[in-house]
Amino acid sequence: MANRKASLRATLQLVIYKIINPVVKVFIKLGLTPNMVTTIGFLLNIVVAIIFILGAEDGNRGDLSYVGWAGAMILFAGIFDMLDGQVARLGNMSSKYGALFDSVLDRYSELVMFLGICYYLIGHHYFLSSLFAFIGLIGSMMVSYVRARAEGLGIECKGGLMQRPERVVLLGVSALLCGVIGNYIGGDYKLYIPGIPFQVFESISIFTIPITILAVLTNITAINRMRDSKKALELMK
Repeated sequence: MANRKASLRATLQLVIYKIINPVVKVFIKLGLTPNMVTTIGFLLNIVVAIIFILGAEDGNRGDLSYVGWAGAMILFAGIFDMLDGQVARLGNMSSKYGALFDSVLDRYSELVMFLGICYYLIGHHYFLSSLFAFIGLIGSMMVSYVRARAEGLGIECKGGLMQRPERVVLLGVSALLCGVIGNYIGGDYKLYIPGIPFQVFESISIFTIPITILAVLTNITAINRMRDSKKALELMK
């Protein structure tokens, strides 16, 4: 099952690379280095956070357009996560420092993005959802940290759900859909069931339910990576 997932992931990456390679070649001709592309992605994630913060400060609880625009920007910024690696490979500019720079800015990008998400949710009084967003941030950081620490000990540790590409797609798509559907149905839709004193669904749930799923799966992935690393270390004795 794990091999099948890895094979599917590799096949999907090859398809994506074929699509973005023309853009990569243009970047190389323009003289952009992998570190420059990585920096652009980081700056775009700062824009994501700014959009969420503006949505908390200037928007109202029923206006989900800010969430939609932030989702579109998350996906756009995520493209640069793939572009920097391809620029390094096709431009023969790979380096150990470039790999380090990429990893560090990826972490900063996620921290900044989740800052914006938490600010937005707290600003509109979605306290429970903001808590799950923070737990998702913890899980996202630990997924990456466990891998880095394990590789520092000589162990390959790449498995599990909710790696960075999956996190970017889940958050970006759900936020974009939340904004589009929320505006389509006219704002903050609420669904009530007779006999239940609270709404069982509202438009923001299109975004917050995936955040909750991410919070659970990232931490499960981090724990599973620790268990796999433990087994690998025991075999090395």
